[in-house]
Amino acid sequence: MEYQSQKKIAELDLSLFKQYHKQIFIDQNLNRKLVSFQANKDLKYYRWYKYKEAFSASLVEYLFNQYNINTGKFLDPFAGSGTALFACSDVGIMADGIELLPIGQKIIEANIIARNFDKNYLINAINQWLNDNKWNQEGEIKNFEILPITAHAYSVENEYKIKRYLYELDKEKDEVKDILLFALLSILESISYTRKDGQYLRWDYRSNRTKGSKIFDKGLILSFDIAITEKLKEIREDIINSHQNNDLFSLLYPPKDSGKINLLKGSCLDILPTIKSNSYTGIITSPPYCNRYDYTRTYALELAILGVQQDKLSQLRQQMLSCTVENKTKELLYFNSEWKRSIEICDNMPLLREILNYLEDKKNQGELNNNGIVRMIRGYFYEMSCVIQECYRILKEDSLMFMVNDNVRYAGISISLDLILSNIAENLGFKVEKILVLPNKKGNSSQQMDTYGKDDLRKCIYIWRK
Repeated sequence: MEYQSQKKIAELDLSLFKQYHKQIFIDQNLNRKLVSFQANKDLKYYRWYKYKEAFSASLVEYLFNQYNINTGKFLDPFAGSGTALFACSDVGIMADGIELLPIGQKIIEANIIARNFDKNYLINAINQWLNDNKWNQEGEIKNFEILPITAHAYSVENEYKIKRYLYELDKEKDEVKDILLFALLSILESISYTRKDGQYLRWDYRSNRTKGSKIFDKGLILSFDIAITEKLKEIREDIINSHQNNDLFSLLYPPKDSGKINLLKGSCLDILPTIKSNSYTGIITSPPYCNRYDYTRTYALELAILGVQQDKLSQLRQQMLSCTVENKTKELLYFNSEWKRSIEICDNMPLLREILNYLEDKKNQGELNNNGIVRMIRGYFYEMSCVIQECYRILKEDSLMFMVNDNVRYAGISISLDLILSNIAENLGFKVEKILVLPNKKGNSSQQMDTYGKDDLRKCIYIWRK
């Protein structure tokens, strides 16, 4: 029975692949550095915060060059740290971004201030903080939220200095306060006993939270003084270089005025339906992958500093696009009558239906390592279908939508998100122009390989036209 189901999935997947084979291209110009944060690490402004789930500004530039895009208004419905927004702005394109998580919102807000507020004022304020080291002076402290997942994340000394820093920054003007808070958020991982690791935080053996036989050593844990000083200097350096960009090329060919950026706070499932039809000339985004990563856990240190309490953390987890096993079914999908078409498309897709049936059988046989996987995958596709429908509605005619995403594997079967989502998009009215595939494919998890063997997975950029 299991073999027959796997065979049926493989046949349906091949059929869908043949349907789109003329649109599938291996693009030798693409690599993992370009479609991840890695290419941002040396870029002014972008390098400040290591948001590993982001794609690079260079990828936006590459796609815009390929399609001769230099004007208009773009949307990123999963804005994250705002890479797409600022890359659009840098070439004079207006951009709106929707972001649910407070950490992403703070990164975007701080970068807007750094690019647009009085630069001399910011530089002078940073200089004063570097000279005074106020966090080392005697004074009052400001406590921050401690979540069960973040308890004992710092040494006693680092935790105390965080509290002193928080107290002192509250005295500053709002714009300076936001930059200083952002600098703090940017160093939390480096001064903690933790390391972000996909689905959770890994704990260094020097913390009092380690259990079991596996010992994790994250290496050097920075002192607060070193980490915050280097980060403030980095921010200051980029602001100064931006302020004093007087080279001959810039004088002969002055850059375009920056495009205006607008941040919309909340879930795209709530916000997209409120946007007027035909509002955007393009969409570029990378939704959370269907890989069980829980951003409320990996960014828990930052969320705690921002005052997110445990009940709010759980609420954020449920509001996110279903990408982790704890996500419950979003009833709003079925309350919105406008989304009936999207739900029906998913219900009637043979490949998706066969995948869900197979995984449900594996769950009933006790062969899934988490029973929430089936609910998560069902939710992911149904929610993405509704998002795609809204994106089609709010795009102008002849406009493009770019999406970066990975295929995944569960219980021995590969799930071709690129084909399934492109088929959903086509059924909702899009024309599938291209599915760009990275030359180097991604391997499945070590757990999957141990049980089912290796299976290379496509990492793609979908390009759809309204």
